[in-house]
Amino acid sequence: MRFRHPDGSTVHLSYCTNVHPAETLDGVRAQLRDHCEPVRRRLGRDRLGIGLWLARDAARALINDPAELRALRAELDGRGLEVVTLNGFPYEGFGADEVKYRVYRPDWTEPDRLAHTTDLARLLAALLPDDVTEGTISTLPLAWRTPYATDPGAARTARAALTTLAQRLDALAELTGKSIRIGLEPEPGCTVETTADAIAPLADIGHERIGICVDTCHLATSFEDPDTALDALTAAGIPVVKSQLSAALHAEHPHLPEVRTALAAFAEPRFLHQTRTRTAAGLRGTDDLDEAVAGGALPDSTPWRAHFHVPLHAPPAPPLTSTLPVLRTTLARLVGGPVPLTRHLEVETYTWQALPAELRSRTRTQLADGIAAELTLARDLLVDLGLKELP
Repeated sequence: MRFRHPDGSTVHLSYCTNVHPAETLDGVRAQLRDHCEPVRRRLGRDRLGIGLWLARDAARALINDPAELRALRAELDGRGLEVVTLNGFPYEGFGADEVKYRVYRPDWTEPDRLAHTTDLARLLAALLPDDVTEGTISTLPLAWRTPYATDPGAARTARAALTTLAQRLDALAELTGKSIRIGLEPEPGCTVETTADAIAPLADIGHERIGICVDTCHLATSFEDPDTALDALTAAGIPVVKSQLSAALHAEHPHLPEVRTALAAFAEPRFLHQTRTRTAAGLRGTDDLDEAVAGGALPDSTPWRAHFHVPLHAPPAPPLTSTLPVLRTTLARLVGGPVPLTRHLEVETYTWQALPAELRSRTRTQLADGIAAELTLARDLLVDLGLKELP
């Protein structure tokens, strides 16, 4: 979906296809047919943006066979779909029964991460619509905090890999006329957990094509104030390459038994749900929600937030809520001013099938309805901020 900003530029809104896990090229094509096009039809749009997730095997198949890449581009066009952004964070196995810590490998100290991201940049340059010259890719925020923190050479290795990537992106732009930018996506528990953590390494790289992806669920989980975060990024000259529009799980009174019971329903075996609370002594956290719910690991006199991407339009029932207000505030800063801070927005609720059983979508139809409802909410927020939806 495209929107005209008051400054005359185009802002793109998409939804991320990692909600439909597929490791192969055939699986990606099935996503387009079974999920993405039905969502577009529900929205009554001739064109829908998708934030494509291409696992390693699917990406390699496209790199190795230009005919397959041309066929994918033609299929996107034929189904009324367009791609201006990719989710390059998960490498493979995102649809596994247990993902947890696996999603952070390979990290930016490993050659496979650089090779895969380079592949994604080349593919995105070929998939961009003819009238779009800029694409974006979100990626792992360097690494999970361990063993990175104990390896004295890890920071140097990651910086060298990102510098090499920047040089490759420059060469790609010269060759294709398409500018592809990469955004580190801060996430709780990672080396770059917050936007503040991103400033030093990104300033050290100092390249316009390497910036940050602001995920509003992660921002909220770490109790970052959106205005403070974005002001600091602007002051440091760090570009917001893209933003993922998402909401975290919020528990105002975690000491209450009924709140613990409600939270426990969201503790599940597939994804990691880092949980944080802000105390007078600073941020405290656990790696997963079940650790927090079990008691003793976190102070419970202040609110908790968990890294669980809850559907934007359907907050959990009381006594829990979502951090949608953080998304609203962040979005207003990102695109509500005289000039947008980013032009690529992506709804990323990949946890539809990890919700408590009574909240899950049980059919493709229900899932498409839910994704369309999320996009409708995002669209309405953009229109309220003065953006005009384009055909």
